[in-house]
Amino acid sequence: MGAGVLLYFAQGSEPSRLWLLAPWLPMAAAFWLLGRAPLGGFFLGLVAAALLGFAVPLWHAGRAAPVEVLNNRAVIVSGVVQSVDLLPEGRRVTLAAARLDDGPALARSLRLRLRANDPARPEPGDSIAVRSLVRPPAPPAYPGAWDFQRMAFFAGQAGAGFAIGSATVTPGSGATPPLSGLRAQIEQRVTAAVPGGAGAVAAALLTGGQSAIPRPDLAAMRDSGLAHLLSVSGLHIGIVMGLSFWLARWAMAAIPWVALRVPGKPAASLAALAAGAGYLLLTGSPVPMLRSFAMAAVVTLGVSLGRRAISMRVLAVAAVIVMLIDPAALLGPSFQMSFGAVLALIAGFEAMRAPLRRWRGDGGWPRRAVLFVVALMLSSVLAGAATTPYGLHHFGRLQLYGVAANAVAVPLTSVLVMPAGMLALAAMPLGLEGLVLPVMGWGVEAILWTARQVAAWPGAALVAPPLSGTGLAVLTAGLCLLCLWKGRARFVGVPLILAGLASGLWTAPPDVLVAQDGRQVALRAGEEMFLWRASGASRMTRETWLRSWGEEAAQALPAEGTAGGGALVCAESVCRLQGASGVAALIRPAPPVRGQGRAQPERQFAPDGLCGTVAVVIAPEPLRGRCPGSLVVDRFTVWRDGAHAVWLGPGGVRVLSDRAERGERPWVPPRPAAR
Repeated sequence: MGAGVLLYFAQGSEPSRLWLLAPWLPMAAAFWLLGRAPLGGFFLGLVAAALLGFAVPLWHAGRAAPVEVLNNRAVIVSGVVQSVDLLPEGRRVTLAAARLDDGPALARSLRLRLRANDPARPEPGDSIAVRSLVRPPAPPAYPGAWDFQRMAFFAGQAGAGFAIGSATVTPGSGATPPLSGLRAQIEQRVTAAVPGGAGAVAAALLTGGQSAIPRPDLAAMRDSGLAHLLSVSGLHIGIVMGLSFWLARWAMAAIPWVALRVPGKPAASLAALAAGAGYLLLTGSPVPMLRSFAMAAVVTLGVSLGRRAISMRVLAVAAVIVMLIDPAALLGPSFQMSFGAVLALIAGFEAMRAPLRRWRGDGGWPRRAVLFVVALMLSSVLAGAATTPYGLHHFGRLQLYGVAANAVAVPLTSVLVMPAGMLALAAMPLGLEGLVLPVMGWGVEAILWTARQVAAWPGAALVAPPLSGTGLAVLTAGLCLLCLWKGRARFVGVPLILAGLASGLWTAPPDVLVAQDGRQVALRAGEEMFLWRASGASRMTRETWLRSWGEEAAQALPAEGTAGGGALVCAESVCRLQGASGVAALIRPAPPVRGQGRAQPERQFAPDGLCGTVAVVIAPEPLRGRCPGSLVVDRFTVWRDGAHAVWLGPGGVRVLSDRAERGERPWVPPRPAAR
């Protein structure tokens, strides 16, 4: 099914809606053949699953509202507040039925960041009006980069913006999503009782909102390998449902009449399911939680029926449920890392169950204590090894000391932080959460201290070039073979994993990157990255480029002279990058003349002596066809087709645009008309 989802997103144009009918015939044939020709039914079932995976995102895309056209301009935005996110400075609101000036209501939600000094305190359900700058979702920073427009399309988002005036709030005049008001109240109570970064982390663990966590704390958690604790998922829902199951069994056992008449396990399972469902809704149902709850629900049902708690079948059912609800999640790091970790944990403990059981024997509590520590360390190693390639692909970073950090932080989360958080939630209706939240805050502070210490160790987080998409697919196939297959044949997955990890060695990164707004150009010369930037260039684009090349920082282009081992030669107005198959020339705008807002056009864009002599000419402003004989990437080129990448490798000069990479899909804005 996952292969079908990936095949849908790999298309260069939107498939016909007739593909929605494709899965049903092979699915019916597979069911019919199961009792008659099991092998044929199995293979037909695989075909039906792949076709279903192809059809599900097609169906979701057909139901989605069309992309809204938002211009980068100041407007009066009005709408109903759906949710409020606390930020380190200020608030961010998500609006439903938002209107821009006097225009029609948007069919998609709009996110606005209010000014930090705005005294307004909107709540879910309030109506708000504020003068803001709005913009559509950002396109990919380079061809093949993460697609925020695709993510926003399937999430029902129109775009985002920030307020440039004070908000006017009309209390309680609109409908709100379920539990959004409760979520906001819990965040406020937690941050009031536990100040600082610890309060923001505690609120994130209970409600799923990470927006209020200070950047230094986020960076420390990321570089120490503890960022997974902030994303409410299996660990958290396991604690919630486990505590609920245990408390329900204890309460029933304490009442003899109930214990004699009510089956303990089934009743406790229902209580655990109810608690897990409530926690899922409270945290906003993120992808890791959907996966975890689906697994936990099947596990709990199995326990109540006396079946084995967890297996690969349970994981498969959870994956299918998530892909049916949100197929685009398959492309994101959350889905890939969470399912990869659980896959490795199930397979690893399945292989180690017998040796660990033999070693434990009748050794009493000392061996049990050692076994607990070993299991904890083994869990960290397995989950870390499985998620590292996906983290490298999406974020371009390697956390080397994650096992050490998790050995401290995971027990704290399991034994102190989450149980105290659950008690605090139970005490909130009585107003007694202040008795418990400080205990949760102590545990969170200990976790943050651990994260800061580990992140400060030498080489804690190494920057490395990300794995290619093809390499990640090969690695995933190898991981599935290694974990799902039986016998020695499973080790065929090992060379596939190694090949996927080594994919970066034979995947040549681009030599030149041009931003979609033409405000910055990056050139790779030797082992260094050089950057030309104009005023207003996107910091996020620059950081994405750095990650894609595995660099910590970029250098400014030299005013004159050579750099990059002689591959880059710069003069006053032109920089030439020599590649194996040709030269790319960047025409640098001349500095503006004092008293004038722009440089002189005749000085700035007169590529005499370049056209026809270099392979590619790059200009931040329009050349308007004034450069025959060379490939041209100018302001109009990126305006029409998005960011560009240029390769100057031995195989020849290659220029790829973002539009050519993504194709014509519902989430890709239409190509603007030529000027």
